[in-house]
Amino acid sequence: MIVVIILVVLLLVVGIAFVVMYNGLVALKNKVEAAWAQIDVQLTRRADLIPNLVETVKGYAAHEKETLDAVIRARNMVQSASSPAEAAEADNVLTGALKSIFALSEAYPDLKANQNFLALQEELTGTEDKIAYARQFYNDTVNRYNTKIQSMPSNIIAGMFHFTEREYFEAGGEARGPVSVQF
Repeated sequence: MIVVIILVVLLLVVGIAFVVMYNGLVALKNKVEAAWAQIDVQLTRRADLIPNLVETVKGYAAHEKETLDAVIRARNMVQSASSPAEAAEADNVLTGALKSIFALSEAYPDLKANQNFLALQEELTGTEDKIAYARQFYNDTVNRYNTKIQSMPSNIIAGMFHFTEREYFEAGGEARGPVSVQF
């Protein structure tokens, strides 16, 4: 009788541990997806601001068409990205293109003083800060999730229910270096 009670208690403890680990994996997976959605929201916000910025700059720097076209191409890349790796790559290209636009403002004092340009630049700067925070939060969440699915004993449950590792949102080489602008 005592053996049966011990066996039932042991099975109950194992069952509860199983449910707790599974629910923890589901919660982390959902948190990773929510964190990715926040990055997407901020990238979309930035992409929505860019046409206004380009139009403002066009009036002052009409012969800088190549720089403006590069910004639009980069914006379109961000909007069509379907994975964190693609989004990170497109984001890096867009960040470099935006740095070039802001560098243009140094060459055009009237543009630098334009209130629309200044307001857009301020909004983009705020959005860049939000994107940086969202990327950091996403990567922290991915780290916790990946660690959990690789750690014993939750890796057994992760394998049974096909929880797979997620990729980090990483800045590429060009996003880390200075931007070269030529006039």
